[in-house]
Amino acid sequence: MKTMLYGLLAESPIHPGAGQSTGFVDLPVAREAATDYPVIVGSGMKGALLGMARDHDWDESQRNDVFGKHDNAGGLLVSDARLLLLPVRSLTSSYMWLTCPHLIDRYDRDRKRTLDSDDQLQSIVLEDVAEQPPQYLGPDVGELFLEERQFARAGDLPDGLIETLIPLFAHDKASARLSKQLVVVSDDSFTWFARYGLPVNARNILNEKNKTSKNLWYEETLPPDSLFYCLLAERSAGALGKVNELFGKRPYIQVGGNETIGHGWFALSAPQEGGTQ
Repeated sequence: MKTMLYGLLAESPIHPGAGQSTGFVDLPVAREAATDYPVIVGSGMKGALLGMARDHDWDESQRNDVFGKHDNAGGLLVSDARLLLLPVRSLTSSYMWLTCPHLIDRYDRDRKRTLDSDDQLQSIVLEDVAEQPPQYLGPDVGELFLEERQFARAGDLPDGLIETLIPLFAHDKASARLSKQLVVVSDDSFTWFARYGLPVNARNILNEKNKTSKNLWYEETLPPDSLFYCLLAERSAGALGKVNELFGKRPYIQVGGNETIGHGWFALSAPQEGGTQ
């Protein structure tokens, strides 16, 4: 089965909605049930690709062959878009890209499954210890402050990690900042930022006459420069080639809500190919 792995670098805030919530945030982002990591589910990615096909004037027969219809699966398989790097505000620089051993291990396994890659990243052991500052791996900036939390440096990034991530970036200037801004924290610390460190925006509808509030609500987004990746595969020959044509001259895709206020835009990396024809 022919497969492709795309990197998705957020160019704008992203709102993969999870529907109405009864908590403080009225409209949170979708999260994985087991880990609480933000996620863009495969059906949302597939819908965004189908929307692009319509914009490119694919006829109904072409769309059904690739994306299927209610009683017939199409030739394209689309995975969830999984989070790999999360930008977090820092006193040390404008922000740091955070990841954790679990996300790196999961990306390594997805890469092996999709690309048949024999390369394996170095295992990382990084755990928080009670009554000590949590630790990080990354550039030597001394004590690192992420949001209101303080971290102590435990060492350098694993060998090969930056080189493995670079192909997921659509822009060379962005990937060139990895050596200064990439930080690995423990799985527990990363989960805290994934739960509580995302931007929350207040939105409002004003009364047209007196400009008073009619409906104030809060919604959560993922910040620009978040890095996801997505796997595509084909059940019938040619489906991946047709999808690739959608990105030929303009490798961007809009996913999730708030399109009319400029949210949801990703820049796609060049695909890494695997599998067999």
